[in-house]
Amino acid sequence: MLCCIIAKKIKKDIGLKKVVLASVVTAMALYGAGNDKLFVSHVELGYVQTNGNTDTKTFNLDGNIKKDIDKHSLKLSFDGQYAENDGEENKNKYKIIGDYLYNFSDVLGFGYMIGYKDDKFSGFDYQFTTGPFVKWTALKDKVQTLAFDLGILYAKDKIEAGDTNDYASGALALEYTYQILENLKFSENASYRTDLSDTDNSFIFSKTAITTKLSDIFSAGVSYKIDYAQTPPAGKKHTDSTFAVNLIVDY
Repeated sequence: MLCCIIAKKIKKDIGLKKVVLASVVTAMALYGAGNDKLFVSHVELGYVQTNGNTDTKTFNLDGNIKKDIDKHSLKLSFDGQYAENDGEENKNKYKIIGDYLYNFSDVLGFGYMIGYKDDKFSGFDYQFTTGPFVKWTALKDKVQTLAFDLGILYAKDKIEAGDTNDYASGALALEYTYQILENLKFSENASYRTDLSDTDNSFIFSKTAITTKLSDIFSAGVSYKIDYAQTPPAGKKHTDSTFAVNLIVDY
């Protein structure tokens, strides 16, 4: 059902979505050509309870695929939720991010990202970002990892009312993991993005999760996501929160 909804929405806005999706898919195909290494994939499927602009129970699909070749790394991430209540759609949200990273060393890397977000009930038709970033791995050992991304991006927000806002955006992201026990892991992914000419136009995203290994491939986990807009479109709330219990597949 989620895939069908996404396909229908892509047809409605062919121009920008085709550029984003085709660019990422083509890049991944070219990047993997002639190399026999498999992609690494991570998929989370789960039950979701949301509070904010929508109050409902729904399903969640969250995952990524990644390919590393020497100092190069390419990653495609997807995060989406869809729900109906009494046959009426009341949740329709997804985000796609593709990024390329060149690792100069184990500590420092330089990359480029493309991101697209569509949230039918947020007041935005879509939000698009693209641009370069620097990755700094501050800590990496057998127990903990901590990395930061700092980027200067081009951003475009299309509001349902018809207004379009184009601007230069500063972005900061954090990735942290802590291996509490051999089969129990804590993770935090957070990002902050702001309009460099108007810091009131800012966005924060956070995903906090705990996962436990069930087997080599399967895990179970709980996650809590916060999606915050400092200046949301008229009539919309600042914060959407999502709590999910997930079955996780790593391959």
